Amino acid sequence: MKSFLIAIAAAAATMIAIDSVWLRTMYTRFYQPNIGHLLAEHVKYGPAVAFYAVYLTGLMLLVVMPMLKSGAGWGQVFLMSAVFGVVAYGTYDLTNHATLRDWPWIVTVVDMVWGGLLTGVVGSVAVWAARTWG
Repeated sequence: MKSFLIAIAAAAATMIAIDSVWLRTMYTRFYQPNIGHLLAEHVKYGPAVAFYAVYLTGLMLLVVMPMLKSGAGWGQVFLMSAVFGVVAYGTYDLTNHATLRDWPWIVTVVDMVWGGLLTGVVGSVAVWAARTWG
């Protein structure tokens, strides 16, 4: 239980810190020009908090804890975390691409790459923190 709490705290802090920089940087440079016509005027923080809670819980249960239990190496931890990110971000973006008018492929591709890289780092930090302090 201690390892889980340390891992999820490290993952949450890492994901929120990195993702907030990404979103602040890329909002006007990438998302507004590509999907500005679909963006809300203001961020709805309730759904955003729910996303992070659900996403991080899934990452912990499906990747981080099994990696801790198996004693997997860093390459495997990063890869499995990245795969989780590509699948999750891909689910969102490919569904949008299939169901929304004017959803650009570039957004789908960039989001899936971002989701993989971000989640690879977040999962690795979570495993490192749990191994170090758990």
